[in-house]
Amino acid sequence: MTTSIPAGGGKLNYGVGDCKRQGCRRSSWITSVTFSRCIQKEISWSRRVSKFLRIQRCSSSQSPITENWKSIRTVTSYKRDGSTKYFDFAVIGSGVAGLRYALEVAKHGSVAVITKAESHESNTKYAQGGVSAVLCPTDSVESHMQDTIVAGAYLCDEETVRVVCTEGPDRIRELIAMGASFDHGEDGNLHLAREGGHSHHRIVHAADVTGREIERALLEAVLMDPNITMFEHHFAIDLLTSQDGSDTVCLGVDTLNTETLEVIRFISKVTLLASGGAGHIYPTTTNPPVATGDGIAMAHRAEAVISNMEFVQFHPTALADEGLPIRPTKTRENAFLITEAVRGDGGILYNLDMERFMPMYDERAELAPRDVVARGIDDQLKKRNEKYVLLDISHKPREKILSHFPNIAAECLQYGLDITRHPIPVVPAAHYMCGGVRAGLQGETNVQGLYVAGEVACTGLHGANRLASNSLLEALVFARRAVQPSIDHMKSSNLDFSASNWWARPFVPMALGINITDKIIQMTKEVRKQLQAIMWKHVGIVRSTMRLKTAERKIGELEAKWEEYLFREGWEPTMVGLEACEMRNLFCCAKLVVSSALARHESRGLHYTIDFPHLEESLRLPTIIFPCSPVKGTWSSQQLHKQSKYLELQP
Repeated sequence: MTTSIPAGGGKLNYGVGDCKRQGCRRSSWITSVTFSRCIQKEISWSRRVSKFLRIQRCSSSQSPITENWKSIRTVTSYKRDGSTKYFDFAVIGSGVAGLRYALEVAKHGSVAVITKAESHESNTKYAQGGVSAVLCPTDSVESHMQDTIVAGAYLCDEETVRVVCTEGPDRIRELIAMGASFDHGEDGNLHLAREGGHSHHRIVHAADVTGREIERALLEAVLMDPNITMFEHHFAIDLLTSQDGSDTVCLGVDTLNTETLEVIRFISKVTLLASGGAGHIYPTTTNPPVATGDGIAMAHRAEAVISNMEFVQFHPTALADEGLPIRPTKTRENAFLITEAVRGDGGILYNLDMERFMPMYDERAELAPRDVVARGIDDQLKKRNEKYVLLDISHKPREKILSHFPNIAAECLQYGLDITRHPIPVVPAAHYMCGGVRAGLQGETNVQGLYVAGEVACTGLHGANRLASNSLLEALVFARRAVQPSIDHMKSSNLDFSASNWWARPFVPMALGINITDKIIQMTKEVRKQLQAIMWKHVGIVRSTMRLKTAERKIGELEAKWEEYLFREGWEPTMVGLEACEMRNLFCCAKLVVSSALARHESRGLHYTIDFPHLEESLRLPTIIFPCSPVKGTWSSQQLHKQSKYLELQP
């Protein structure tokens, strides 16, 4: 019999020991989970990961569903009415991972690509530097692996690293065959750049707009494929899950069409989460506005296992608008990235007295991994009470600067700064989530039918810190590796047209009226700024136990205050709106980051705490967050289609 999974509530707990036996201790504000350091010697990150991820399953109340998922009928694509759509594959996200996957699975069935804004708006578009791959005869897979593992503070899964570094070159060749155009040298071969943390020149790039070029090539192919339908401006609300014996099964996703304000339900045999990261839990981020942690939060509410959320990468060099000769007239929605490749090409960091400072922090100086450079800049800013540092590339030939970094040069020039003559003002900004939904070597999760790729996933590649230009590489490799198991799962599954009625349908709060809705939106925007301020002040580049506990308390109070306001104004638990749903996802991700950071009693990679400033070999283990049963969950911790449970849980 197939049964629904109840949503969860409670606090993240930490325990060291055998991950096969974890008690479920419960508390107040976050979806009930058990936190564990899993001994890698016992169970590899990637080997038999699905079995491993199902080890922790806490008892839960279950409500029956009368119809069974596996019906006799099989369809390719069927639309019963305007509000429900049926596909073989649902892809959430239109970045490199989602598009590359869609192109492959479309050879075997119908595909819906569901994207939050325009199809081209994703983190991929803003990736400047390039894709790392071993393409030079003097380079080697072993060298790329070593660089990745060192940058990841030895927390990387070696099997995953080997797979990605080995398969990377073929993924690059596939992109070129599809029409992606990368820079070539005078000898006609690909021009390979070098970035911080890399021991060789291995970065394939298209000037300083590599992500945009890859996105262009993939989008052109997707739009020409008759088996792929693109759904723009569809915000993913929650995954649709049910229980099949001991297995959680994903059967699709609810979305909000943000232009028509209709709730559209997608029923699918296979779902790929490729929704990007959660940069907007911080006020300053290089991520586009769509990066509000929707995929991680949805997966967490659907009882997927989450891992390594404490490792938030701050890019050392985002453009500091305060240091520009002409200030931008309005605040940017996302910080403008100054690629790692500027330092790889010889850029030097100075404080405002033009003193070079990175050699004081690391013998690799400007070519140290990002976490080291970001902490060095952060230390300079705090010691000197300054708001930015300077990155100088002007000592290089003008022609070389303009050919390698045309986008950066043009952006700075419109604000009166010629980077061929003057240094660039830079400051760290939230950039990349190394943690996410825990995945095996084929992108599989502990939720059957749910696969992940890209920044939303935690594959074990990055460990405690991502090596520069490994993100697009990982997305390409895992999008491709998830294809065959997805096809196998699709072929063994059938679409049941009655499935759409298994879950309550969220609805738009039209009945509240425009005045109340506007008040709620305005209040939510203010709450968002307050959450971001808490995260920046207390959960930033340098942390402490006191700061983290303060953040935990303040976030809990802020969320309770916001939810109380919503429901006092007439909001109902199954109502949906873009701003409110983004807010619940931001709360969910912020709490996961804080709780994971509190549990790690060492400094490793991107997680640096003054209370535990050293590496501890005994703690060289991933953070694992297991789902448990509900106890007084908040709105952000509950799947909306099960919100009838929410009211029962309130005191």
